[in-house]
Amino acid sequence: MSDLCSLDLTDLRDRLAGKQVSAREAVSACLERIEKTEPAVHALLNVQADAALETAQALDQAGPDSTKPLWGVPLVIKDALCTAGVPTTCASKILENFTPFYDATAVAKLKAAGAVLLGKANMDEFAMGSSTENSAFGRTANPWDLGRVPGGSSGGSAAAVAAGQAFGSLGTDTGGSIRLPASFCGVHGIKPTYGRVSRYGLVAYGSSLDQIGPLCRSAKDLAAVLEVISGHDPKDSTSAPRPVPAFEAETAARKDLSGLRLGMPEEYFGEGLTDEVRACCEKALEAAKSLGAEIVPVRLPHTRYAIATYYIVAMAEASSNLARFDGVRYGYRHAGAQDLTDLYELSRSEGFGEEVQRRIVLGTYVLSAGYYDAYYRKAAQVRRLIRQDFLDAFAACDVIVGPASPFVAFGLGEKAGDPLQMYLSDIFTISLNLSGLPGLSLPVGLGADSGMPVGLQMFGRAFDESTLLGAAHALSGTLGPLPAPKGL
Repeated sequence: MSDLCSLDLTDLRDRLAGKQVSAREAVSACLERIEKTEPAVHALLNVQADAALETAQALDQAGPDSTKPLWGVPLVIKDALCTAGVPTTCASKILENFTPFYDATAVAKLKAAGAVLLGKANMDEFAMGSSTENSAFGRTANPWDLGRVPGGSSGGSAAAVAAGQAFGSLGTDTGGSIRLPASFCGVHGIKPTYGRVSRYGLVAYGSSLDQIGPLCRSAKDLAAVLEVISGHDPKDSTSAPRPVPAFEAETAARKDLSGLRLGMPEEYFGEGLTDEVRACCEKALEAAKSLGAEIVPVRLPHTRYAIATYYIVAMAEASSNLARFDGVRYGYRHAGAQDLTDLYELSRSEGFGEEVQRRIVLGTYVLSAGYYDAYYRKAAQVRRLIRQDFLDAFAACDVIVGPASPFVAFGLGEKAGDPLQMYLSDIFTISLNLSGLPGLSLPVGLGADSGMPVGLQMFGRAFDESTLLGAAHALSGTLGPLPAPKGL
């Protein structure tokens, strides 16, 4: 049973379709793995064991269904996505007892495709963080080294896949929150183009930045899940009315990188990049050249403004989005409030954690009448310049490549006391969210000094996820898989 948990999602799916494995056996294997690893990793906030086994039993009784591309595959969902009848807390005390009555569109599509949902993954509270240390219900550890962070905010989603607790997961990416955990935990993760996947049912952090995407063990697995959750949704006004490509077939068809120009931005290979990350990324680029890719230099000159721009935009949107959690309509309500103002202040100060409060205060500040033009309007202008950098670069290349992070996973508590250092973890990922373009992280080796996974990031043109997935599939085939995490 334990051997099942090491399979790729698509390998398991093929065995399920061929009746070599039953859905109940696959779910039971994951539940056994969760029981063994979860006390140390704490990747999950809740496990719906009975419901998952019941769903698997019903699938087995009906038999494999070729019209359901994820038939019997066990997955976990980041706790920022609404799940009917299952708590959705965003890892926050203010939503500790909130149970939605509907599924997010992405979750509903997984269920319709035959997937079995095992539970909800831990995260930084309201997706605000880069380490999954900001959860109100305890931090998550990295399966490769239990003394290190898994990245954030989708750290639970990445750690669950790396630890073999599930064959894939959904995360959300506002400033790198899929790609950074994927890099730190040695798995694959993709942030689709803004609008490719419906955000209906996602508890919003930054509405112009958030995007839902999968984390899996291979690019082909990513393609299989992305193909299911993509598509226009009339319930989401930002959902793009674009056809969904045959992501999985197109990914599997890519055998090499011939004819592909990979842009190498000098801004991503300069000061601050650790030697072990640089070495792994350069080795991967040499492998790409051997597969027929051409490496070309490109410039992204406004990258140096990305951190400031992102945090102004993100915090402003967070301030607006989180205003709804006021202790009146739903969520945590302080019992001893004397009047309405008292209710707001006590409910929000006790319900929200320190990082969320910091971002709300800063966001409210940059949106205030005296500072809107100086901060938010200026950030919006620079955002346009950052997007234009990518458009200019894509005139010379097909895919932009660079490290997902300047360093490997850092120690638990190492950056917790210095918010600015924590924010700098996202230096290579946030520009893509500001631009609305797709990005993918794939593991390309282990750091020579730390022995921890290193992720290479690929940026693509709008709605060109197929090229990213195909390139990652071909490159991963040459580099080979990482060994099993050594921390478990």
